[in-house]
Amino acid sequence: MVSFYLYVFCERIYLYYTAGNGPRQVPENVSAANFQIDMGGYRMLDKIAEWIWGPGLLALLLGTGFWLSVRNRFFQLWGWRRILSRTFGGLRKHKSSVGKQTLTQFQTFSAALAAAMGTGNIVGVAAALWIGGPGAIFWMWVSAFLGMMLTYCENVLGMRYAGTRVDGTPIGGPMAYLHNGLGCPALAVLYSIFCICASFGMGNMTQSSTMAHLMQDACAVPPVITGILVTVLLGGILLRGARGVGGVIQWLMPLLAAVYMLSAAAVILQNRHTLPAVCCRIFQGAFGVRAACGGISGTALQLALGTGLRHGVFSNEAGLGSSALVHAGGDSRDPELQGLWSMTEVALDTLVCCTLTAFAVLTSGADRISGENPGMVIAETFRTVFGGASPVVMAVLTALFAFCTLIGWCCCGEQAVAYLCGRKRLSVYRVCFCLAAGVGTVLSLQAVWTISDIANGLMAVPNLLGILLLQKDCIRKKEPVSAENRKCIFRKNRL
Repeated sequence: MVSFYLYVFCERIYLYYTAGNGPRQVPENVSAANFQIDMGGYRMLDKIAEWIWGPGLLALLLGTGFWLSVRNRFFQLWGWRRILSRTFGGLRKHKSSVGKQTLTQFQTFSAALAAAMGTGNIVGVAAALWIGGPGAIFWMWVSAFLGMMLTYCENVLGMRYAGTRVDGTPIGGPMAYLHNGLGCPALAVLYSIFCICASFGMGNMTQSSTMAHLMQDACAVPPVITGILVTVLLGGILLRGARGVGGVIQWLMPLLAAVYMLSAAAVILQNRHTLPAVCCRIFQGAFGVRAACGGISGTALQLALGTGLRHGVFSNEAGLGSSALVHAGGDSRDPELQGLWSMTEVALDTLVCCTLTAFAVLTSGADRISGENPGMVIAETFRTVFGGASPVVMAVLTALFAFCTLIGWCCCGEQAVAYLCGRKRLSVYRVCFCLAAGVGTVLSLQAVWTISDIANGLMAVPNLLGILLLQKDCIRKKEPVSAENRKCIFRKNRL
C-alpha cells in the first residue's frame, strides 16, 4: 500500500465535500450488478496489493538492508564525514559534462529527491501518526537507517554494471546489473515493465489527482483547469529533454524543501516547551509502553512497528531501484559517489523532512484534533506560522511537491523505456506521460492507486534479488575504484 496515506487523504476530502458524513451512494447511471462487479474487481486488486506488500516483502526489504549494513560495517552510522565531504563538499570540484541527454550531479540529486520526497512527507506522516501513534516515528527512523544502505548498493551496482547499446544508448540502474551482472535479460525486461507501469500510476496519475483535489478544495480551482495547467507546464519542461528537466528541478525542489523545512522548524521552535513530552511519547509508543500504568500494549506496539516501518519504506523508496534509475541519467560514472548521494537523499527525505513534519504535528498538538483527515491536521499544524491562510498555503505547497514528483518519476520511466525501446521512443513516452497527468486530474483513480501499489511492489522483487546475488560488488573497499578502472568497466559492459 505504497500510496495508502495519500489515498486516505483524498478519500476523506472527497467524502466530506461530495457526500457529507454519509456513506457513498451507487451512481444513478450505474446498475447495482455492475457496481458490485466493479467493487469486486477493486477488492481483488486490493487483496493482490496486500499480498505483495505483506510482511514477507517488508521483511525482505528490511532484512536485506540490515544484512548489507552488517557487510558494510554500518557505514551509514559512522561515515557521515566522508559522505558530506564527497557530496555537497565536492560540488565545486565536480566538472560537469552536461549535454542534451544528461543531468549534472546536483540536478540528478534534485530529481532523485523529487521522486521520493513529496506529498507522503507531509500528509503521509500525519496519516502515519493517526494510524500508528507517535511511536511510528521511531520505527520510521529504523527503516530509513537500513534503507540508506539499500539505496547505496543499488546505485553502486547500477554504476559498476552500466553499459551502452550498439547505437550508443547508455543503460544504467537496476536494468544494468540485472542484465550484465546476473546475465538475466528477462528480469531486466520485467523490471522495466513494472517501472513504466509505476511511473504512470504512483508517479503520475495519482500525483495529478492529488493536486486536483488540493486545488479544488483550497482554492476552488476546477479539476479540468488544474489538468490543463499540469499538462501544459509538464510538457513545457519534459519535452525539452534533460536540459529542461534539470533547469527546473535544480531550483524548484531545493526551494520547496527549504521553505517547508523552515516552516516546520518554526512551528517546533514556537512549541519547544513540549519537546521533552513529545520525545517521551515517541519512545514510549515505539515499544507499546502505556503512559498511565507503565505496562506494555501488544496492539500499540504492533501498530507503531508496522506503520513506522512501512511508511519509512514507502517514503524513501529504498529497495525499489528508483534512485538508481534517476542517477543513471546523470553525467557522473563514479559508483561510490552516486551511492553516497543516494544516502543523503534518504536521510533528507525521511530522517529530516518526515521527522520535522512529525515533530511539528506533535508539538503543536494538532494530532489530537481530527485524525481522520490528515490534510486538516497539517493545516492546523502550520496555523501558527501562516495564520488563516494555512490551508491554502499548505495545499499549494503540497501540490508543488506533487508536481516535482511527476518530474522525478518521469526520469525513472525514461530509463526503463530507453532499455526496452531505445532513446528514440523517449519523446513518445514524454507526450503520453504529460497527457496521462492531465487525465488523472478528472478521473476516479481507485483502481489506479491499487495497480500502482502492485507495480511498485513487483519492482522490489527483481531488484532485491539482483542486489543480494551481487552483494560482493557493493561492499565498501578500503581503496576506492580508480577512474580508469571505472571507464574500463563502463566500456566493457555493452548490451
